[in-house]
Amino acid sequence: MKKRLLIAASLGLASLCTLLPVQGLAQTYPSKPIRIIVPFTPGSVTDTMGRIISERLSVALGQPVTIENRAGAGGTIGMNVVAKAPPDGYTLGVISSGHVVNPVLYASIPYDTLKDFAGVAPLASLPSALVVAPSLGIRTVRDLVAAAKAKPGTFNYATAGVGSGAHISAEKFRMAAGIDAVHVPFKGSPESLTETMGGRTQFTLTPLSTASGLVKEGKLLALAVSTPKRVAAFPDVPTIAEAGFPKGEFNFWVGLLAPAGTPKEIVARLNDEINKVLATTEIKERFAKLGAEPMEMNPAQFDTFLRDEYNVLGDVMRASGAKPQ
Repeated sequence: MKKRLLIAASLGLASLCTLLPVQGLAQTYPSKPIRIIVPFTPGSVTDTMGRIISERLSVALGQPVTIENRAGAGGTIGMNVVAKAPPDGYTLGVISSGHVVNPVLYASIPYDTLKDFAGVAPLASLPSALVVAPSLGIRTVRDLVAAAKAKPGTFNYATAGVGSGAHISAEKFRMAAGIDAVHVPFKGSPESLTETMGGRTQFTLTPLSTASGLVKEGKLLALAVSTPKRVAAFPDVPTIAEAGFPKGEFNFWVGLLAPAGTPKEIVARLNDEINKVLATTEIKERFAKLGAEPMEMNPAQFDTFLRDEYNVLGDVMRASGAKPQ
C-alpha cells in the first residue's frame, strides 16, 4: 500500500511540475518589449492597423510594443523575419490577404505559408476602393471598363506589390470586367496612390482607409468599393456589384501571426488581449473611420480561416494568369 501511495504521489508531483511551467509562462509573459513586423511600407493599411493595435496592446500587456517595417517582395521579406524568429511571443507579424497567395505568385519563398506560422488573431476586414485620377476624365466603373477595352493592354493598374491584397482585388475586378490591363507593383499603397494620382497608372484598387483622405481632398476619384455593401463614410460610392460586376467583390483583411511553435498559452494571451482591444468603443470608432470592421476569432478559428483563404484566394490568382516572380 505504501509503495502504491508513493507512486501516486510521485505521479501527482510530476504532473504538477509539468503544469507549473505552463502556468508560470502565461503569468510572466511578457517580460520585455514585443516587436511587430509590418511587411509593407509606413502608411500602408497593414502598417496603419498594426500601429493602432500596438498602441493599445502595449497598455494591456504593460510592455512596449514597437513596429518594424520590412517591406518588399509582396510581404515575404518581412514575414521571413517572423518565420525565423524565436517562437517566444516577442516577434509577431501583421499580414493581409496577400500573405496566403504568395506561394502562387512567387517561384520560391523562404518559408511555408501555413506550417511556419501560428494564427494569433484577425484584426479587421476593410473595403477596397477602385480609384482613378480626376484628370483621367473617367467618372464611373463602366467608363473605366469601356476605356480599357477600347485600348487593350495600354491601361496600367498599380498595387502595393505582387500578391498584396490590392493585387488580389484588382485581379478579381479585371477578370470580372474582362479587361486587359498591365500590373505595375510597388512596395506599398502610398506609392501606388502617388502613381495613380500622377496619371502614370490608370487605376488602383486599394484599401479605402489609405485612399479616403485623398478622395475627400479631390485628388482621387472613388468609382466603387469592393464590399457587398456600401461604406457609411462614402454612401454615394456604389459597390462593384452595383456597377455591374458582382464577381469583382473582395473583402480585404488584416491579421496577426506568430512563429510556429509559439506556446499556445502565449498565443491565447495575445488573442484574448487583442479581442478585448477590438471590443472597445475607442477602437470601434477608429476602425469605423477607416471603413473597417473588427474580426474576432480564437486562434483555432483564425488558423482555419487562413487555410480556407489560402485555398480560395490561391485559386483566384491561379485563374488570373498572374505569373510567379
